[in-house]
Order: sequence, then structure tokens, then C-alpha cells
Amino acid sequence: MDLLRHLRHFVVVAHELHYGRAAELLGMAQPPLSQSIQRLERELAVELFDRSRRQVRLTTAGGLLLAEAEELLAGEGRLRNLMGQVRAGELGVLRAGVPPETPAVTLRALLDQLATHAPGLDVELHELTTAEQVRMLSERSLDVGLVHHPVEADGLRFGAPVDVPLGVLLPRTSPLARGREVPLAALAGLDLVTAPRATAPGWHDHLLGVCRQHGWRPARVRPARNPEFLFGLVLAGGGVAVEPATLARREPRIAWRPLADAALTKRTSAAWPKRSAHPAAAMVGQLAAEVLAAAEPTPPTSPPGPAARPWPVLFDTTG
Repeated sequence: MDLLRHLRHFVVVAHELHYGRAAELLGMAQPPLSQSIQRLERELAVELFDRSRRQVRLTTAGGLLLAEAEELLAGEGRLRNLMGQVRAGELGVLRAGVPPETPAVTLRALLDQLATHAPGLDVELHELTTAEQVRMLSERSLDVGLVHHPVEADGLRFGAPVDVPLGVLLPRTSPLARGREVPLAALAGLDLVTAPRATAPGWHDHLLGVCRQHGWRPARVRPARNPEFLFGLVLAGGGVAVEPATLARREPRIAWRPLADAALTKRTSAAWPKRSAHPAAAMVGQLAAEVLAAAEPTPPTSPPGPAARPWPVLFDTTG
């Protein structure tokens, strides 16, 4: 027996005290409505309406049932609404990964956007490299992440990508900092300071391939996991980094210069499993793309010169 359906019929009849009007409100014929009420009475073993007079009246049992039925139906409505919010990704826990170098202002902007669009969502942020995120997404121990491309993973979907132009980070005292741009070949003999290959193998190999293609084979590749360590190695001399302009703003002794002969771009996007994805994953992907795009202003050029060159993407991995 569909108890809730029969209770809904009963509540409408109890309020209208007229089977004809109640049937019209419910969008059904009167005979099936009468049968529904009779079946409910048989199920509960009581009479709900006094039918001894021409006017329909509630019995004592009917009056008591009305309050309980309304409360039960209201609870059903709240339950369905709650489950609807869960299906829409507006409630529950979301386990999200972000790269270690993500600026605090970017994290704050992303969390603010999530709080606006899904205030009931509990976001657990984890500081993870691209390789760690790909592994955890495959294991279903992470719901969504921000990864650096290229990424080799058949079981993932990717959100809208954001391409960030890269340039050279070098000490402001370096002679190379006097120019408006720096050719990669001019870095011959210098070390490359970058994240360890294990953190994002696809990106690491792509970066070294572009460097070699344009005449720079770094003397050494020196791993640096966090920006402060990277700055220290660059300022110590003998090494440079290839990073976004925003990173240079954290250290006044570091200069950023565009590349003269190679338009190198780092592509970042949200990623989540293709199957059994968290309901909020696609929303997070869209918000992340908006936040990342807004966080990357036009790269500076110093000293002043012609307008910056366009930044074509050298690879495409939209998934």
C-alpha cells in the first residue's frame, strides 16, 4: 500500500470536506478518490469521515490523523528536498585537491565562489601534486582536483582549461634582466629550477622538450617543491625558473621576463572521474576555470616595449 499517496488524498478531502472539490484539486476522478479513502480506513481500521449526514465531517480518528498526516507529509517534503540537494552537489562533503603552489588569494576566491553557489557543501581541501591527484582520483579517494596538463589518464573528465603564459624567473641583478625578453638559448649553461618530475610527469617532460627545442639544455635540473625554496635557488645564482608572472610578485628580488623565441604556456584545469563522479564536480570545474582566469592578469614587461606577443598553446589535452 502506498500510504503516503493515500494520506495526501485524505488531507485534501479533510480540508475541503467535499469529495468533488478535493478530486478536482488532486486532478483525479471522484470514484478513485473515494476508493483511496476507503482503503486507508481499512488499513488503519478506523472511520475517518462521518458519512451519516449529507455534509462530510471528520470523525475523532480523522481529526487526530489530520495533524499527524500533515506532519508526516511535510517531513517527506523536507526529505525529498534534502536528497535533491545532495543529488545536485549542494550538500555533503567534497574532497578537492589543489597544487601546492596555488596562491592563497586564489584559494580564497575559489572557496568564496563555492560558498556562494553551494553554501551547504563541506569542502575538504588537500594540497596535492598533479601526480598525487591523478592517483587519488583513480582510487576514488579524491572527488575533484586542479591538475597541470598534459595528463595521461583515461578515466578522467576535464573542465574548461586555463592557459597561463610562462616566462623566466631570474635575479634582478642578472644581466639577462635588462632586456625586455629572454631567448631560451641565452640560458645556456644555467640550471633549471622546477618542480620534481614525480609531481607532474607530463608537464615536466613537456617543459624540458621545449627548452631543448629552442637551444637550452639545462646544465642541471634542480627540484624545488615550494616557491620559497625555488626563490632561494634562483637568488643563489646559476639557476633560473620558468614560471607564471604572478609567482615573481612574491619576491621583490626576482624579475620575470617573457620568452623571446618560445610561447610556453602552462595549462590547468579541474579533473574528476568519468564514472561515479561527485555531483558537484562539474560545478567546481566551471568555478575553478573562472577563478584561475581572473587570477592571471596581463604579464608585465620591463622595460617598456612593444605590445606583448600572443601566447599560443603548444599542446592540447582537453580530455
